[in-house]
Amino acid sequence: MRLLIIEDEEPIITVVKKGMQEEGFCIDTARDGISGLQAAIESEYDVIILDIMLPGMDGWRVCEELRSQRINTPILMLTALDTVSDRVRGLEIGADDYLPKPFDFSELLARVRALHRRDKVHKERIQRIAHLQIDTTARTVTCAGQDVALTPREYSLLEAMVLNEGRILSRDTIQYRIWNDDDSYSNTVDVHIATLRKKIEAGQDAKLIHTVHGLGYVLRRPETEVQR
Repeated sequence: MRLLIIEDEEPIITVVKKGMQEEGFCIDTARDGISGLQAAIESEYDVIILDIMLPGMDGWRVCEELRSQRINTPILMLTALDTVSDRVRGLEIGADDYLPKPFDFSELLARVRALHRRDKVHKERIQRIAHLQIDTTARTVTCAGQDVALTPREYSLLEAMVLNEGRILSRDTIQYRIWNDDDSYSNTVDVHIATLRKKIEAGQDAKLIHTVHGLGYVLRRPETEVQR
């Protein structure tokens, strides 16, 4: 696995680089936001570890630039900032996970591996979670083997939630980044979520779409289902 660490604190770079290399990772490092962004654009990585407080260009901007250029490499943000508003901002600009400083290396390693596993699964054409199956090429959905008719907007929402399984999507992220729509009423997302729930969860034991109060919505596979 190839990993890019964008971090300016030398002690953290040393510890993380040494530990990851011992686990068999190939490591590149950048000590400021500008060179980190350039490295992430020019080379392919499995996961990017990105600090927020960086010289030259902060981690927020780096993440925004990568996502604007459709570089979807999983991003784990390291930050001394751990308020709800900071986490929401990170989710909205495209970060995949957060780890506040100081952190334990074993937790960092587990999160990096989890992001890599999830990314590999989500690159497959057929996505299966519990009773739900999506063909991202044909843009078709089945639940328990039965075809489900979705509007284009409903499908876009469901596909985004499946491809971001386990990651909270805020209402603004759904409205502006997934639908590219800044004219909708504030409750439009809630209405579509309610409709999706009826269509993909009716008569099923597994509830997939969950509300995270104050943050948004997340699609999670049931705890009893073993992820591939």
